[in-house]
Parts: sequence; C-alpha cells; structure tokens
Amino acid sequence: MRQAAAVIVTATLLAVVAGGVLIRFIDHSEYSNVWIGMWWALQTVTTVGYGDVTPKNTEGRIVGAFVMLEGIAFLAIITAVITSSFVARAARAYEAANATAELSDRDRIDERFDKLEEQLDRIETTLGSQR
Repeated sequence: MRQAAAVIVTATLLAVVAGGVLIRFIDHSEYSNVWIGMWWALQTVTTVGYGDVTPKNTEGRIVGAFVMLEGIAFLAIITAVITSSFVARAARAYEAANATAELSDRDRIDERFDKLEEQLDRIETTLGSQR
C-alpha cells in the first residue's frame, strides 16, 4: 500500500509540475512565469481552486481539466488506500479472534470428551464389578 501511495503521490507531483509548465506556455498572458503556473496547478490538483488565476483559452482549460481529474483521482485513491488498510487490519483482528475462539471451542470439546470417557470408564468399572 505504501508503494501504491508513493506512485500516486509521484504521479500527482508530476501532474502539478507538468500542468504548471504547460499552462505557462499555453496561456502566457495569464501566467507570467512558471511559478504562477505551478501555484495554479497545485490549487487545482488539491481541488481548492482559489480562482486568483484561471486559464482563459480552450487549451488552458483542457490542461485544467486534466489537472482537476488527476486531483480527484489522487484523493479517491488515497482514500481507498487508507480505507483498505483499515479493512485489512480489521480482517486480521477478526481472523485472530475467530482462531482463538475456535481453539477454545476445541479445548472445551476435548474437555467434554475426556469427562465422557471418565464417566464411561466408571460405568464400565461399576458394571464389571457387579457381574
């Protein structure tokens, strides 16, 4: 899971850098330098979207759509990774509890069989001495 999270974070960072650089070259009148483009890409990928800088032309909006989708995917996948780790932990705890309960059930059954054997031995001894 950590490896998957690392891949997702790396992909998102690449989307921010690529989106920031690309938006600078596509819409250079709105984005006077790459760092403003990076700021826009970061606020877009995190779904904050302050609106202080926005793409004006179609190509810039297409880049914006890509960065937004990457941000949504990032949040969804991170949420899924965290949730799956909680589910896996709960499943392990449930299996451990069941294994313990199963073992204790077996112990109780063995104990009951031992008592039954003792009672049968006593009955057999009693019946054998009466003959």
